[in-house]
Amino acid sequence: MILPLYVSHYTSSTFLIGLVTVISTMGYFLPQLFTANWVQRLPVKKVLPVNVGLFTERLPLFLLPLAALIFANNPRLALILFFLLFAWHSFGAGIIAVAWNDMIAKIIPIERRGRFMGITGFGGQTMGVVGASLAAWLLDHYAFPRGYVYSFAIGAFFIFISWIFIAQTRELPVKTQGKPVSNREFWSKLPALLKSDPNFSRFVLSMIVVNLSGLGWGFLAVYTMKHWNLLDGDVSLYNITLLVGMAAGNVVFGWLADRRGYKLVIEISACVAILAIILTILSPSAIWFHLVFLLRGISAGGFFLGTMIALEFGPVAVRPTYIGLNNTSSGIITGVAPVIGGLLAGTIGYSGMFQVAAVLGCLGLVILHFLVMEPRSVKIKVERKITV
Repeated sequence: MILPLYVSHYTSSTFLIGLVTVISTMGYFLPQLFTANWVQRLPVKKVLPVNVGLFTERLPLFLLPLAALIFANNPRLALILFFLLFAWHSFGAGIIAVAWNDMIAKIIPIERRGRFMGITGFGGQTMGVVGASLAAWLLDHYAFPRGYVYSFAIGAFFIFISWIFIAQTRELPVKTQGKPVSNREFWSKLPALLKSDPNFSRFVLSMIVVNLSGLGWGFLAVYTMKHWNLLDGDVSLYNITLLVGMAAGNVVFGWLADRRGYKLVIEISACVAILAIILTILSPSAIWFHLVFLLRGISAGGFFLGTMIALEFGPVAVRPTYIGLNNTSSGIITGVAPVIGGLLAGTIGYSGMFQVAAVLGCLGLVILHFLVMEPRSVKIKVERKITV
């Protein structure tokens, strides 16, 4: 929430403020399919998150506080530099994401993967609460832009610390089978792969619909503030409730995923998200929105863990392709959804927009539950002759 607020100091344009979320989502998910062929040829996957990620993902965060400090008196230039650096960071994270996921799949056994992601997610969200509290204190005690400069600098420091730990990861090299495939050949075989694995194709379709149902989440805080005439400080309390829900969801769903698989986790998360949307429409007072944000956080934690299901579809040799197909398709929809939500809110109102979101959520849940089989417990017949 701090980045859109930072942008709002330079411009009142809702398009530019909303662009922060679009860049964050699209930047992370969009590049993944484009890097899958590259990742599949690497015997050691951690090369990308460690060697490449230092420059593509982390370096721009060190430049962000400098840009905020030096160009604060030049709003146009400060805004341009912010978006350039933030896009550099977001797309840089997307470039290494497939390799990071494939590395996790190699070094963490399938029966412990859910707990690993759940515990790390819980730790991340807990520290997020601490970080949000510290950022709020800094912004209250230091005039603009120094509060943001200090917040950005502290964030960059800790993300560098995380890079040091990732660099210590032990990963055994695995030689790729078969001859290298050109990017042109790689892309030409994607339709055949989807056709050969109908279960995965139906899963991708279900997630497209489920992600489209999130078209209203980007407007939840704005709707809450306007509908109940709240102050910025009141809405920030909802953000803490959201983070608590995400932390709780990560722990519970991580345990459940190891025992029952990620499909059930995604289904429960979709049900919780639909309930949150319904409560958004029907809540009689602002205090009920703590429950709305809590449920939203729980569902977000579950959906975050649910992305790991892509590691369990198809052969290991083409696992990066499955990861890329799932995440890039979902990422495109997640990036487009707020635009559709904004158009709906402008034509049929916030209540109508949330009703459309609830219907889409139910449709996606039906497709997922009845048409997709759990890849862990059911052997899916995939044509092994198709390699990408």
